[in-house]
Amino acid sequence: MRPVAERAEVRYAEADELADALRGADVLFVYDFTSTAVPSAWPAADRLRWVHVGATGVDSVMFDELIASPVVVTNTRGLFDGPIAEYVLAQILEFAKDLPESWRLQGEHVWRHRESERIAGASVLIVGTGSIGRAIARLLRAVGMRVRGLGRRAVADDPDFGTIGCDPAAELPGADYVVAVPPLTPQTRHMFDARAFAAMKPHARFINVGRGELVVTDDLVTALRTGAIAGAALDVVDPEPLPPGHVLWDLPNVHLTPHNSGDFIGWRGAIVTAFADNFREWIDGRPLDNVVDKRLGYVPG
Repeated sequence: MRPVAERAEVRYAEADELADALRGADVLFVYDFTSTAVPSAWPAADRLRWVHVGATGVDSVMFDELIASPVVVTNTRGLFDGPIAEYVLAQILEFAKDLPESWRLQGEHVWRHRESERIAGASVLIVGTGSIGRAIARLLRAVGMRVRGLGRRAVADDPDFGTIGCDPAAELPGADYVVAVPPLTPQTRHMFDARAFAAMKPHARFINVGRGELVVTDDLVTALRTGAIAGAALDVVDPEPLPPGHVLWDLPNVHLTPHNSGDFIGWRGAIVTAFADNFREWIDGRPLDNVVDKRLGYVPG
């Protein structure tokens, strides 16, 4: 934060201190993107002009008063694209090569020959065609997977996805793997429900690196228990954090990680650097990077 502190007064605040810190402030850097403190502190924002979120998703600050205000919102788009793509590939390989079973057998000192699936030639539907979805598409295509996208608009010849569809009912049945990475908006909340899981192949695996609220959790549990889908890798869940007694902890066909798919070593410093770079643009009167369309809830691509 040194480059920022050299040109502005910097105030650091925990959630319960935010209202006091916001009074007279021009810029708010939401370092903790999981914080829900901004809406309640909003009445104290008497001269705020810009909010920067230290993540790609900005759903935590997309409340009505901010959306209706002239305050500009930016995010940290691009920083986590590569790490999340690597995470998705790792989860696909973990399913295809059944690594959890190998580790279980190792723990029991059992030498048992087994066969595994190929990922080359398998089909992947990536739901969400923003920068993270595109990074995932490029990496999975590089290892020989057949990739399609699902977005708001159909595209016949996309450089990263090949084809982008806009109808989940038409796209979900063809995928061996379904990767969820759309922004959380009123249109995408609970888009993965019983109907969506029923449309998937029984051997399909579902990977969620977007937001837990994209999924109706009870419907996902039912789909996993009944064999409507073969497995799920969940970096995000609803509720989050997952309560200790929740059924998802113990389902054998579920891989859980604690919302860290993009958290490479050094990411905390990287999000501060990204804000400081954007602050330099702002204070020098140049256009900001990664401006969010507040009506859509994300940076348009």
